[in-house]
Amino acid sequence: MTARRRRPWLEAAAFVALALGPPGCAERPTLVAAASDLAFALDEIAVAFERHEGHRVAITYGSSGTLTRQIQDGAPFEVFLSADEAFVERLVEADLTRDGGTLYAVGRIVLFVPTGSPLSADEGFDGLHRLLAAGGVQRFAIANPEHAPYGRAAEEALRRHGLWETLRPALVLGENVSQAAQFATTGNAVGGIIAYSLALAPALSGRGSFALIDEADHAPLRQRMVRLARAGPVADRFYAYLQEPAARATLTRYGFVLPD
Repeated sequence: MTARRRRPWLEAAAFVALALGPPGCAERPTLVAAASDLAFALDEIAVAFERHEGHRVAITYGSSGTLTRQIQDGAPFEVFLSADEAFVERLVEADLTRDGGTLYAVGRIVLFVPTGSPLSADEGFDGLHRLLAAGGVQRFAIANPEHAPYGRAAEEALRRHGLWETLRPALVLGENVSQAAQFATTGNAVGGIIAYSLALAPALSGRGSFALIDEADHAPLRQRMVRLARAGPVADRFYAYLQEPAARATLTRYGFVLPD
């Protein structure tokens, strides 16, 4: 296991200080914390919002569990998009939010295999079973299940297919699903389980093949967003913009299932 040391929230605070800019800066960006499965989709939405509204958005990506701890420790985010609604509910109970938030998407996971890997991508994990039996799996990437919802879903799927205990010594744990995707798509592992939204991103989709994992193999990845207690007027508008047709169309294009 090569999980990296957990990044302290002080790093996020340093990022926020840079985003705020020097005293007297005419406009500071709206500060958003988001699950890393949203990295490509939300970047597109933020650019469209800035073009439409004329306001900047600064997004910090990470695992939902890590971001939740940073918010509890005082990180000055205004909007939080979690990959697991349970983390939002935790902040609601701590009275750190404006309300209970909104379910904005349901995520999916895929088995991703980089070009040149001896592993084959299939929904039933038959190729992974065969390669494990042949001793051909030294490194396999997932996000850390301890604090990353997509890592937890990966663990559930692997357990359901009887692979977890055998595969465990070969697991390479990303701090979040974006880092797991980096391991899985750059040849640092024979493959991995990553977010469907990342596998569809133009920057990654050409690096290998993937198979969509049956959604019955894990608990639903119900993703909820919420305005935090310090949200300002621009944060209110960004939050509303995320629920408009243009933003929803972007999420759909990245493979998210949208609530009615």
